[in-house]
Amino acid sequence: MCGIFAYLNYNVTRERRYILEVLFNGLRRLEYRGYDSAGISIDSSNQTSDPPLVFRQEGNIESLVKSVYHDVAATDLNLEESFSVHAGISHTRWATHGEPAPKNSHPQSSGVGNDFLVVHNGIITNYEVLKETLLRHGFTFESETDTEVIPKLAKFIFDKANEEGDQSVTFSQVVLEVIRHLEGAYALTFKSRHYPNELIACKRGSPLLLGVKDLEEKASSGSSFSDVKFPSSNGQPKELFLSSDANALVEHTKKVLVIEDGEVVHIKDGGVSIYKFDKGKNGGTLSRPASVQRALSILEMEVEQINKGKYEHYMQKEIHEQPESLTTTMRGRLIRAGSCKAKTVLLGGLKDHLKTIRRSRRIVFVGCGTSYNAALAARSIVEELSGIPVTMEIASDLVDRQGPIYREDTAVFVSQSGETADTLLALEYALENGALCVGITNTVGSAIARHTHCGVHINAGCEIGVASTKAYTSQIVVMAMLALAIGADTLSNQARREAIIDGLFYLPRKVKAVLKLDEEMKDLAKLLIAEQSLLVFGRGYNYASALEGALKVKEVALMHSEGILAGEMKHGPLALVDENLPIVVIATRDSCFSKQQSVIQQLHARKGRLIVMCTEGDKASVSVGGSSRVIEVPQVVDCLQPVINVVPLQLLAYHLTVLRGYNVDQPRNLAKSVTTQ
Repeated sequence: MCGIFAYLNYNVTRERRYILEVLFNGLRRLEYRGYDSAGISIDSSNQTSDPPLVFRQEGNIESLVKSVYHDVAATDLNLEESFSVHAGISHTRWATHGEPAPKNSHPQSSGVGNDFLVVHNGIITNYEVLKETLLRHGFTFESETDTEVIPKLAKFIFDKANEEGDQSVTFSQVVLEVIRHLEGAYALTFKSRHYPNELIACKRGSPLLLGVKDLEEKASSGSSFSDVKFPSSNGQPKELFLSSDANALVEHTKKVLVIEDGEVVHIKDGGVSIYKFDKGKNGGTLSRPASVQRALSILEMEVEQINKGKYEHYMQKEIHEQPESLTTTMRGRLIRAGSCKAKTVLLGGLKDHLKTIRRSRRIVFVGCGTSYNAALAARSIVEELSGIPVTMEIASDLVDRQGPIYREDTAVFVSQSGETADTLLALEYALENGALCVGITNTVGSAIARHTHCGVHINAGCEIGVASTKAYTSQIVVMAMLALAIGADTLSNQARREAIIDGLFYLPRKVKAVLKLDEEMKDLAKLLIAEQSLLVFGRGYNYASALEGALKVKEVALMHSEGILAGEMKHGPLALVDENLPIVVIATRDSCFSKQQSVIQQLHARKGRLIVMCTEGDKASVSVGGSSRVIEVPQVVDCLQPVINVVPLQLLAYHLTVLRGYNVDQPRNLAKSVTTQ
């Protein structure tokens, strides 16, 4: 949640209009992270005498763009003015402290004159204590945010240092002293009129990346940073970017540094210095810790991945990309040659830890929202093939109650972004308790990927729609392959494993077939457009499908929807059934099919308004008296059926949202990456 984007050009002339557009486009790439307000800061014409310009606006990015150009026209600001060096920062917000409003938007300021400006992703948990201290020292606060204490604290530290005669205090020293006082999770970017054309970035818990674009690709030394200059001291023209996500960087450069927790990155004179902050050291002094060197990474993504292409919305695109995303997830991992012995899976990130996992007393899946549902869909097959008990934990609940985690446990952390705050806290808790920690994420270099002992990247490709679709199905496939890998040493389930591998091989084409239900689901959405509630019943492998389908409708169509375990129907939910409430029953062929037939009979007897999802050819078996609306889907091996069955529900949620006139990619009150608690 919240998106940070900053741009600094060094020894390359850029007009103010160009700088504004780079910042605006960066925010557009990050808007899925938050879209209730936004803001930017650029320099005035005279950096030495005039404060930086700050523009903030409630609403989406386009509201900010319109507001900025309106203000520019009203003040006759010269958009054609050129700068050979310039540092601008910007932010798109997902509100935590304070309602969406210009005063609560970022950048937040130290006060009149904009001596220090900060954009922030995360939550400062001790802001009230800091605010009380700053109030006693004469500071006044304009916003309701936790962020405002940060630039004001920076000004307090800077002024105090100057009062004490330290005229040489550096920007990085000020920021290091600021973050020594901060508690909570954050990614921060600082800009100051006292340090023109400099930027500082730091993080603890929230993602932040540095992108580097050399405009003269000569120096081979550009593969690492040094304390003096990056990549050299010859004044080579370059552009530097800071972003919460690689999505906003890939159109400019593929050379990035993933900033680590506790690092402070100082950009000055075209050079980059990186300092490692240790809160336990340097107390009370504006010291300068030793710099560290870090290697650049190369992004493995293309600009086309973050464009909508022929589709109207990202969610629509990502639903229809699932045959390709599933193929990519399995590429190089699914080994299926002619002989039976060649049918296996290879998960390189786990191979050195499989023996430890097999000796575990239990496997604990930990996730939130859609990731939790994906783990639930895979739980049964992991139990079946591994013979190890599997428990499910919602990350926030595990941390809240400090549930027991043992050294003999394997804890599997599932997160699309790899930055989910509650899941990261649960990971920290599991590491403290000595469990083997496995990460399943879609983001290379994410916090979960870095801090777990081992793991698997799902390789679903960039997912921008807030409501996860292709990442969900790829997560299920990865966890099915995890089950196959753990159970690979057991002869008794060899036939079962081979059947699942065959099912995985044909899965993408089966998903492609089920996507042909697009128009049928649109027609169904038209019938449900005015409804207020929807129930989805599932059991066995498809209990997760019921939860996920209901979650998708809830997230984007803003309709009350509830996924229900069909075995619990008589224990309360049956009271809701009448001729008006639409009910989806998932009744595809598996070991629970006959039980679902019984559920359909009982719902029909109470005049339930049924929509039944069944296996192709089973329409007569599930439609009592021909009164139910039936959705037929292809059949696959039972543990992979949730991948097939969720697709029509994704399509239904998508079409309901569009028909109801809501923003499908930016649902109300939600953001893509939940990096605060």
